Amino acid sequence: MKSPFVLTCFISAAILAASGCATSPPITAPEVPESLRAPAGQVVFLEALISGVQIYECRSKPEQPSTYEWAPRGGEGPLVDRSGRSLGKHYVSGGPVWESNDGSTFVAEVKARSPAKDPSAVPWLLLSAKSTTSTGAFSATKSIQRVQTVGGIAPREACGAPNAKQMARVPFTATYYFYRAGP
Repeated sequence: MKSPFVLTCFISAAILAASGCATSPPITAPEVPESLRAPAGQVVFLEALISGVQIYECRSKPEQPSTYEWAPRGGEGPLVDRSGRSLGKHYVSGGPVWESNDGSTFVAEVKARSPAKDPSAVPWLLLSAKSTTSTGAFSATKSIQRVQTVGGIAPREACGAPNAKQMARVPFTATYYFYRAGP
């Protein structure tokens, strides 16, 4: 009677141990235009997917106060891995911010942009660290690439004095590649 139970426990323990030792495949840097390549000495360490929104505000152009435009304010949404496991979130607060579930953050500034392959999608970007906080998953990040974008371009509706300061949230998806200093 004890024999099948012991055998079942042994097999279960072996399966759990094997699954715990399994490693995920290495992350490969995406093919991007030269201007969007991470600086020399940086290596990709994390891939994050987002399905969120790009936020725009209808406001007057600084150089032409009587002319209005949909000005980008940033993106917002949850970050997940390819299996759908939560990695954190992306939002705007003093710059674009990526926050890990462990509380570490990466605040970025845009270094380069390139048109998306789809003209109805927001551009691809190379972002560099303005600051990082805490210790954790995102604290070692030096650069992020935003690629494989879908959607998210400025609204087509009119933007003018009657709807000045109006906010618009446009759905988009993208893949972010996180880079840190190499070994």
